[in-house]
Amino acid sequence: MSGEILWFIAALTGAGLAAGFAGGLFGIGGGAVVVPALYFVFTALGVDEAVRMHVAVGTSLSTIVSTSWRSLAAHTKAGAVDYDVLRKWGPWITLGALIGAGVAGLVDNEVLLIVFGAGLLLIALQMAFSSPNWRVFRDLPHGLWRALTAGGIGLLSAMMGIGGGAFGVTVMTLGGRPIHQAVATASGFGAAIALPAALGYVAMGWGREGLPPWSLGFVSLPGFVVLAALTALTAPLGARLAHRLPQLALKRAFAVFLALVALNMLREAAF
Repeated sequence: MSGEILWFIAALTGAGLAAGFAGGLFGIGGGAVVVPALYFVFTALGVDEAVRMHVAVGTSLSTIVSTSWRSLAAHTKAGAVDYDVLRKWGPWITLGALIGAGVAGLVDNEVLLIVFGAGLLLIALQMAFSSPNWRVFRDLPHGLWRALTAGGIGLLSAMMGIGGGAFGVTVMTLGGRPIHQAVATASGFGAAIALPAALGYVAMGWGREGLPPWSLGFVSLPGFVVLAALTALTAPLGARLAHRLPQLALKRAFAVFLALVALNMLREAAF
């Protein structure tokens, strides 16, 4: 086995373990870790720049299919999931995710880098400075505002390759929901986003030139197999710890890491 393949597997292993744990602990779906890791792995392997970010995002979404369900199951056992919210928001989130996958297939690499970098920077700022006790609205959005908000979460998450938990937690806490319920319920947003969006990336990338070997459209099969197995293994551990640990200092430290990653992705887009 060549050194390049060994390095690829090692990088995927580290990203998968960290992403699953972070997804369960913070409700962010793991894509915030997986996407930049895959992007730089594909860069080192010489994957065509025109499809590099697309494959990183599409592969990340494919792994969230398993992660989100494992995380949701763990939170359900803790009795913290509001399934009424999932039933009402899920269809709009899924529609937004499909639209996001379609848009992503039409834009170039730099656009996806900018969307990811800017979105991740917002997530980092939210994690560092927001308080779970902040309340802006008396309740979650209804009617048209619910459709627009949920659809926006799905669209942006699909273009970033994340599960929607980060944006979902913010919306739910600002709408008056307790933080543990927000994290638990938002973990289910990934289930509404990941599968339809991943299938969209497969369709939009079908037959494109420059894809890595063993890819289905914009989804790398080796990346999916390794990352899905490892993220599914560690997501329940993070979800269980989310109900036991004071998270403020840990979240702020993780926010600094995310901000540095976001700025690096924006630098990639600029140069």
